[in-house]
Amino acid sequence: MKFGIDRLLDEPGLRKPLAGRRVALLAHPASVTRDLKHSFDALAASGDVQLAAALGPQHGLRGDKQDNMIESPDYLDPVHHIPVFSLYGTVRRPTAAMMDSFDVLLIDLQDLGCRIYTFITTLRYVLEEAARRHQAVWVLDRPNPVGRPVEGLTLRPGWESFVGAGALPMRHGLTMGELARWFVATLRLDVDCQVVPMQGWQPQAPPGHGWPVRERTWVNPSPNAPNLWMARCYAGAVMLEGTTLSEGRGTTRPLELLGAPDLDVPALLAQMRALAPAWLRGCRLRPCWFEPMFHKHAGKLCAGFQVHVEDPAYYDHEAFRPWRLFALAFKALRRLRPDYPLWRDFPYEYEHGRLAIDVISGGELLRRWVDDPAATPADLDALAGADESAWRVERQQALLY
Repeated sequence: MKFGIDRLLDEPGLRKPLAGRRVALLAHPASVTRDLKHSFDALAASGDVQLAAALGPQHGLRGDKQDNMIESPDYLDPVHHIPVFSLYGTVRRPTAAMMDSFDVLLIDLQDLGCRIYTFITTLRYVLEEAARRHQAVWVLDRPNPVGRPVEGLTLRPGWESFVGAGALPMRHGLTMGELARWFVATLRLDVDCQVVPMQGWQPQAPPGHGWPVRERTWVNPSPNAPNLWMARCYAGAVMLEGTTLSEGRGTTRPLELLGAPDLDVPALLAQMRALAPAWLRGCRLRPCWFEPMFHKHAGKLCAGFQVHVEDPAYYDHEAFRPWRLFALAFKALRRLRPDYPLWRDFPYEYEHGRLAIDVISGGELLRRWVDDPAATPADLDALAGADESAWRVERQQALLY
């Protein structure tokens, strides 16, 4: 199969409209060709693309920032000697000076298929700015590595943020090109937005169910996204960022783990099975111990569990529902220990005055469900199920594959 960047490089006819125009590239470390050359370098070597600038999202164009919520500076690229602008530094939206540096913006970003991944918000912001200035945007499409499943509550009005670009469920099931089409339609943007689609992507095909495991190498789109298994867990595990529980940052398996020094893991797992056994389907939960080297509980031995989704013997792509799985862990812990200090209160992605879990969840519904002793899994299922059904219908307008 071919990703959008590969088609652009392989097919001179696709590049022809770029002739004589100043081109900028928005990319990150996973923006590589099928032979693992960074798209920035590959386009510069093409000979007929006039690269005038580059832009980097969170974690940087080349991957300069390891931890979460660490800003990147602007700089002059030492190889190609063109400016590289940061969209996760002093600004989140491209400035007039950035936009003045190019005529066409190429976007080559690998997403994880989850609403809170900040590259989605960056996509929205650049589309809006391009619409204001009548500039062209081309999205070089890449796979949604977790395929087409839909899961989670839709972001509620008024809860938009840098980790909530719009009324999407946590797992949206779209590619970046399809997300661009959805933004253009729902925001009614008058913008010249083109998608260079993939060739041969089969989002339902095993064993990858979205990621072509036999054809393409995984490259981290962000430092703590080291493999496909993390991507499969992410829509649930990312909610741990709004809690006092470790999500495994500071270990070699970030966002596949849940743990804390004071957890009774056998009791937690038993309570999860008692509350909603169906929500544990499609994966294997392995009790384990781990010691984060940095981030939450650094240097402390944590009891927890790892979510295993790598073995076809127990991974069921359609049955696995990570958002419900981690929500269930929170609910079980609240049942076992009603006074447990679960919610972490800190400015999450520059949002002040709101709990991080609410910013991540796109509203207060999930937290209220966890904290309400009378609320049941069926209650959350009813809320999320209605949102999921509505989204499956809505997203049809954007599908390319």
